[in-house]
Amino acid sequence: MKLVRQMKILEIIKSDRIETQQQLAQRLAEAGEPATQATVSRDIKDLRLVKVPSGDGRYFYALPPDHERRGEGMAQYVRDTVLSIEYTDSIIVIKCLPGTAAGVGAILDRLGWQEVLGSVAGDDTIIAVTRKPSMTPVVVERLRATWQLG
Repeated sequence: MKLVRQMKILEIIKSDRIETQQQLAQRLAEAGEPATQATVSRDIKDLRLVKVPSGDGRYFYALPPDHERRGEGMAQYVRDTVLSIEYTDSIIVIKCLPGTAAGVGAILDRLGWQEVLGSVAGDDTIIAVTRKPSMTPVVVERLRATWQLG
């Protein structure tokens, strides 16, 4: 669940000043995403996190200057893995390549859209539930537009 863990790392460093890999590993464990220091080190490299001065002689992890472009990487991941999106009533069914639904589900949850009550991901399928049936087609169109799906 590398993608989920890395999304949690981004969430953590946006909300707290994390100075060490050990501190980040501890916060991940507290958030239910345990990882070794070696895994955290690889994630930091993958995410291209940088250490910036805090002004008191200390340094903390931060997003790289080109972070906004990384959102495009997630959209590309979704485009590469989502096979179809269909819906009925308040239920959206997203079919993905085998083994990728959890990552896409995490990206969906990370959108934080109020119209979506939640989602459940299996190996290759995600079920998302909207608050009202009337919201479902709107959410599906927003997903297609956000993820640039044809």
